[in-house]
Amino acid sequence: MKLQVNIGNHGEFGRQARRARTLGSPFIASVLEAGQRQLFRAPRTAALVASWPSDPSAAALAMRFNAALNALARRRASAALHGLYEGRHEDFDGAIGDTLETQDQFIAEWMLDTPQTNEVGRAASLFSALLVLNDMFGLPFELLEVGSSAGLNLNMAQYAYDLGGLMKGRADSQVRIAPTWRGAQPPDADVEIRAARGVDLRPLDPSDPATTERLLSFVWADQVMRAKRLEHALLVARQMRPRVERANAVSWIAARLAEPHPEGTCRVVFHSMVLQYLEAADRLAVIDAIRNAGARATRERPLARISFEWNEGRSEVRLMLTAWPDGRTHRLATCHPYGDWVDWHG
Repeated sequence: MKLQVNIGNHGEFGRQARRARTLGSPFIASVLEAGQRQLFRAPRTAALVASWPSDPSAAALAMRFNAALNALARRRASAALHGLYEGRHEDFDGAIGDTLETQDQFIAEWMLDTPQTNEVGRAASLFSALLVLNDMFGLPFELLEVGSSAGLNLNMAQYAYDLGGLMKGRADSQVRIAPTWRGAQPPDADVEIRAARGVDLRPLDPSDPATTERLLSFVWADQVMRAKRLEHALLVARQMRPRVERANAVSWIAARLAEPHPEGTCRVVFHSMVLQYLEAADRLAVIDAIRNAGARATRERPLARISFEWNEGRSEVRLMLTAWPDGRTHRLATCHPYGDWVDWHG
């Protein structure tokens, strides 16, 4: 008799499958739908999903599950699963059901770790916000990133960008980011990054093969070009190691913002798809620390916050910019979660 399983708190696999199909990834949608149907064959994973203690959507529960299967396919742990991911057959239920049965412990343990996409496609939006800031202040930047993972977006100055026809960054870079762009171009300004460092509770080492495996597992299997771009970004990070410190975001950002702010430098705190993983109190503490530092900012020592995050209702991802000393907030763009397209508002 088939065991009936509560899939997440509110049918999270099915909801994320619909979103994946909307975002142009029918393969991932089919993986999640088959996973929902076959989850009864993996009692440990099923129990983890059913008893997840927090909002399953904010925790990206379905994406953790999808990444575990992707990792197993890449490892060729199952011939049937590898064949499915290679496009040699379309028996989603058979391949995924068998894998759930034989790899239950691996999947459950994989899902316990926080997702680590470190998506460099978002760098196009982040870099565009720097163009706006340069247009405002005309100053070089000091970057502070919350939730850096392997620090790939701290290397944003090393990438090449096509921002609606505006070519910026390093033209010779193998990391080329060209989102579908709607709306006007961002300002045609110069970006000079004098320093860049970040923080993560568990930073990933870009030279470690395990980092490559984990990051690639979170790239949707039907997005080949995205995976190639990530591999190139990891190569850059091995040559130009990002500075990522292991620490709690609250204490780290407070300490960094308390450090002397050199005159003639724009200090920028940025974060992308990170706040959802912080506890509510920590999230508010980080935001308050930035606001308090903003109250001390001047035209000679401006401070800015760039946010690439879901809105409160998780209906869209917004690129937001707040700049001090005036403290005004600007909604610069609505974006694809992985940066594939940008609706620029300016």
